[in-house]
Amino acid sequence: MPTALLNDQKIHPIEFRKWADAERQFARGKDRQRVDELKASIKKRGLLKPIKLGVSVRYPDVYVGDGHHRAIALRELGIADFPFHWYWIKSFGVHIETEPFPYRLLDA
Repeated sequence: MPTALLNDQKIHPIEFRKWADAERQFARGKDRQRVDELKASIKKRGLLKPIKLGVSVRYPDVYVGDGHHRAIALRELGIADFPFHWYWIKSFGVHIETEPFPYRLLDA
C-alpha cells in the first residue's frame, strides 16, 4: 500500500481526528521514543509488523485500526510502501480478510 495514502482524505487515523493530531501526540514522551525506535528498526529491517486497516461498510471509509506509531514512523521516513492486513467492520462484527483489498474505496 502506498504510504502517501496515509492522509486525512484516504486512510485516516481512527484514534485521532487528523494525522496532524497524531503527529502532535507522538511528538514527545514515550510515544516519541516508540516512533524513534520504530524508525531505527524500519531502516534496518523494514516494517516487520503490518499495519491493520479497517474498512467500514457503514461509512465506506478506510482507517488505521492498529499501527498508528508505525504509520507515523513510515510517514516521517518517507517510505514509499508499507505491508498491511485489512478487515471489514460490518453490522454483525469484524471479519479479517484474505481477499484483495478494495482499492476502489480510496478513489471516492
